[in-house]
Amino acid sequence: MSIILALAPHPDDLEIGCGGTLAQHAKRGDDVYIYVATSGEVGGDADIRRQEQEAAAAILGVKKVYWGGFLDTRLPEFGQPLMASLEQLIQDVNPDTVYFNHKEDTHQDHRVLAQVAHSVTRYVVNVLTYETPSTIHFEPTLFMDTSDTLGLKIQALNAHASQVERTHSRLNITEIALATSHFRGVQGKMSCAEAFVPIRMRL
Repeated sequence: MSIILALAPHPDDLEIGCGGTLAQHAKRGDDVYIYVATSGEVGGDADIRRQEQEAAAAILGVKKVYWGGFLDTRLPEFGQPLMASLEQLIQDVNPDTVYFNHKEDTHQDHRVLAQVAHSVTRYVVNVLTYETPSTIHFEPTLFMDTSDTLGLKIQALNAHASQVERTHSRLNITEIALATSHFRGVQGKMSCAEAFVPIRMRL
């Protein structure tokens, strides 16, 4: 059994980026924990978004959701407190593997969380970054087969009911997730996959 920790700036970032992978870990018997830095209040009611995130986490088999309590869209103002929050989290959870969003991104919250996470995970043996719809310059070399957990990923995304259509795209979030899963599956030589850029991996 391994201890898995996944970090995200906002509710639903984890589900779109690595929801299938987290569900795979849970199915294997790993302990899965997630940390969400903000409540995503710029994109909707904070209480509703927190409830949606808790429901989505339960679908994926997450043991506990940790909340950072920082302000949505304003993480660049809180770099040091965010670092202190994540340092304490790493000590408390003591993960074997950490996932966080890729550092190159058009959203300022994503960039800051990735930068801080890269620092606080310096002693974690397995560290990987995932993609979101705002990620740029993402060139994955590691793929997780999510054919067995794609349904759970979609259920978890649908649990974020207030956000399903808020994509600034003609596709809703589940359509984007399905398209990405199949594209990354083709890259990884499987039917569907989630993709990662590893920072450090122990074989």
